Amino acid sequence: MSLENNQSLLSLSERHKHILDSINKEGKVTVVDLCNHLNVSSVTIRKDLTLLETKNLLHRTHGGATLSNPYATDRHVSEKENIKATEKTSIGQVAAALIEPEDSIIIASGTTVQFLARAIQPKGKLTVLTSALNVAMELNLHPDIEVIVLGGTLRKSSSSGTGPYAEKMLEDFSCSKLYLGVDGIDAEFGITTTHIMEAQLNRKMIAAAQKTILLTDSSKFGKRGFGRICGLEEVDQIITDSGISDHYLQQLKEMGIEVTIV
Repeated sequence: MSLENNQSLLSLSERHKHILDSINKEGKVTVVDLCNHLNVSSVTIRKDLTLLETKNLLHRTHGGATLSNPYATDRHVSEKENIKATEKTSIGQVAAALIEPEDSIIIASGTTVQFLARAIQPKGKLTVLTSALNVAMELNLHPDIEVIVLGGTLRKSSSSGTGPYAEKMLEDFSCSKLYLGVDGIDAEFGITTTHIMEAQLNRKMIAAAQKTILLTDSSKFGKRGFGRICGLEEVDQIITDSGISDHYLQQLKEMGIEVTIV
């Protein structure tokens, strides 16, 4: 009996219930897995996913679907600062505790790293390279922190410098840690931001640091921004909140990434 003839074993509503149960549990589904579990063709599954998307029950992606919209949008830091502020505060505090006396670190742009900047209480002298004006202003309050601002074209939505001047400056430095905020984390596509020039600068930051620490609230998992920074294999540690799904947590641990949950 063909797969298409086997469809009758499960009704349309039963297939849709299985799809929605799976996506609510895992956060995403793939066409291949659904075909195997439901014993129907990929054509049938794609039709099911399209129909469910028209009802705003999921979002189609390449090869499957996700529960939430997978595409990150570019918003101003003043707007993003108030989103998940409690989680970002905790993430920033845990990240600040990793800073050592006489340390030299890089802090990228974004609102989560701004919460890190607010939490820093340096033990001895601390040197910070940053492209973000909001981070620089927070750190400028501390007499024991030397702030080096990476120059370049100001990106208005993130209030941070980007471009070849900022990238060139990083070639002269070597730091112990990079604290990086992102707009999206996807197991296959990697970590992303909504701006390609910021993505390029972030890659230079990774090259200038011995350890890359990702600071992100759990809403960023399963999302993609326009500009790809790198694959997840280049990330050493992720600090996030308890909203991360078991599925993503297991994937990250299997990749050897240290995950700290606040």
